[in-house]
Amino acid sequence: MKTFENKLYVITESGISNGKSNEEVVKEAIAGGAEIIQLREKSWSKDYVKKEAIKLLKVCRENNVLFILNDYVDAALEIGADGVHLGQSDMSIADARKICKDKLIIGLSTHSVEQAVKANEEDVDYITIGPVYKTRVKDYTVGTGMIKEVLGKIEKPLIAIGGINKDNIDSVLEQGVKSVAVISAVVSAENVKEAASELAAKIKNF
Repeated sequence: MKTFENKLYVITESGISNGKSNEEVVKEAIAGGAEIIQLREKSWSKDYVKKEAIKLLKVCRENNVLFILNDYVDAALEIGADGVHLGQSDMSIADARKICKDKLIIGLSTHSVEQAVKANEEDVDYITIGPVYKTRVKDYTVGTGMIKEVLGKIEKPLIAIGGINKDNIDSVLEQGVKSVAVISAVVSAENVKEAASELAAKIKNF
């Protein structure tokens, strides 16, 4: 049984990694305490993503860490990833589940209470809510208050995402969410391992 509580979830973005490869970032993030890794490279071709996913999956397997591939259900299934993460405009959860059966964890991004409640009724394993704070690419936010509201209406694991860093993570965890997903707070850090360690410790000890 895969659990999603008290986890630091790190998502790749090679464009902001200060010249480090995704493999380097992932190794350092895991060494710092990340327990879920997602490969997310929106501008890459599917074939290139798949090649990268095979490398990162190997690292995750060696460290007993969950590996999630963004968007591509078929590729995730083909390489033996632990799961796939889908957005609101991606393939439907019903169609994704038809393809992968019970062989993949499925996560779904949500951006409102209504979307989260709907996701809770679908065959997903975890739900993300965000962006909690403004990010480089999203200028709208759901705020911390929505986390508590969503938690009161769903049973499935919830992961907060969006603009979360060491300075505001306490305000997020105070809402009752157990796990947090980050990109730049770890990927862009000068010391990736140290940044991951600080966030993972806050999650574990809150």
